[in-house]
Amino acid sequence: MDRPDAMTVLLAAVDNGSLSAASRQLSIPLVTVSRRVSELEEHLKIRLLLRGNRKLVLTDAGRAYVAACRRIMVDIAEAGVDPCI
Repeated sequence: MDRPDAMTVLLAAVDNGSLSAASRQLSIPLVTVSRRVSELEEHLKIRLLLRGNRKLVLTDAGRAYVAACRRIMVDIAEAGVDPCI
């Protein structure tokens, strides 16, 4: 699993409010978005999102992880590195 890529997908899902909206924004298939989020949850051994009818809800652990992801992505951007390389 490419963790920076998975974090990018998770942030897109959270920012857009759904996996399908993240799929459209990132121009990748919905199944890929869903798989990357699921793989990230399996890797971390925590549930990040509660998936409902077209709506995502962050768990408490998900909120903390998303906040950490945002800080990491800022650090990566400031370093001038592409997180998906």
